[in-house]
Amino acid sequence: MASQPKWLTPAEESAWRKYIVASRRLLEALDDDLGKNGLSLSDYEILVHLSDAKDRSLRMSDLADKTILSRSRLSHRIKYMEGKGWVERQKCESDKRGTWAVMTTKGWNAIVKAAPDHVASIRKRFIDQINKADQANIATVFDKVEKFLRKESKKYFFII
Repeated sequence: MASQPKWLTPAEESAWRKYIVASRRLLEALDDDLGKNGLSLSDYEILVHLSDAKDRSLRMSDLADKTILSRSRLSHRIKYMEGKGWVERQKCESDKRGTWAVMTTKGWNAIVKAAPDHVASIRKRFIDQINKADQANIATVFDKVEKFLRKESKKYFFII
């Protein structure tokens, strides 16, 4: 017989529900704002990772890890972005099974154009709503949560 769950206290439930609602509303607003520049939040995130990478390129498997997308979902997103001319795929010469995602000049121009509006949206909807102590606390809390989830997720992934 399974043990009874440890139900959330009213304070815990309130914190959880407020987090869920606020995070969903924030991500929706950021996505809507980026849409004015022709990008989705996923597109922007992919372009950020590519813009930070050497030669503005990453192996698809590394990009999937960084964006926390399944390889299949990333592949579909990259196909869409290729159609927009923002990225291209290139075969990996050292590993014939590998593929690189490479940001194009058009992709670079898209992120450069969208970045000021995106940062203004983040500031307006998140940063300006909290004080410096809140910022530090949020960073600490979600660093702990992310580290736990990263360690826990290793149980569920197999390296092939």
